[in-house]
Amino acid sequence: MTRKFDTCFFERYAQITLETVLGEAYAGLVNEDRPDLQMPDKSLGIEVTRAMEPRKEEAMNMLKEMAGLDVPHEDRISEDDREEMKHIAESGYGYGLQNGRYVGHLEYEYWSLALPLRRIIESKIGKVGSGFYGDFKEFGLYIFCKDDLSEEEVIMTIEYASELQRNLDVKYSKMYLSLIDKLYVCDLASTDRTGHKTTCTSYDISRKMCKKFFFKALEK
Repeated sequence: MTRKFDTCFFERYAQITLETVLGEAYAGLVNEDRPDLQMPDKSLGIEVTRAMEPRKEEAMNMLKEMAGLDVPHEDRISEDDREEMKHIAESGYGYGLQNGRYVGHLEYEYWSLALPLRRIIESKIGKVGSGFYGDFKEFGLYIFCKDDLSEEEVIMTIEYASELQRNLDVKYSKMYLSLIDKLYVCDLASTDRTGHKTTCTSYDISRKMCKKFFFKALEK
């Protein structure tokens, strides 16, 4: 069955990204529900979500550039870019292509419903702590971000999430922040009570990798 707004595209994109960037340890993840990506042996469950700050300029750009159809200086676009835009329009998605500038008509509603980063983290931590996602040995939270985050903002996000779940019995051990051209893998378990000790590794995502993730996510 196709889920509402076909969010499976993003869950597949997340799984492909994790497997490609972090290795075979993530190859066994399957697309289920509660949480969205799961190891069959219940060793790991990863909830996939999205966050976008409600900036008027960003919202307007999304409206104007849906499916990559509103493109300035169209006569200057390369053949490769034209091919990408054709696939964006046909698939209804655009995440990761055209340097993340364009939003396809199917994914627009996915992003339009997104809560700002702090609020979505609060919501997901509340759910994992309540047992909403079931019984897994380890939990991860994968967040698609349309807005760029500075390294300082990433650290602040880690500290915020760690403090929120500090007293919970069930919590996320890792948080993955996907910024189209970069993946931050954040170890929430290593942050101390004051939030000063943080472990986070960043991985660059090239244009070529974005294309690979995008088209593989459309295949299934």
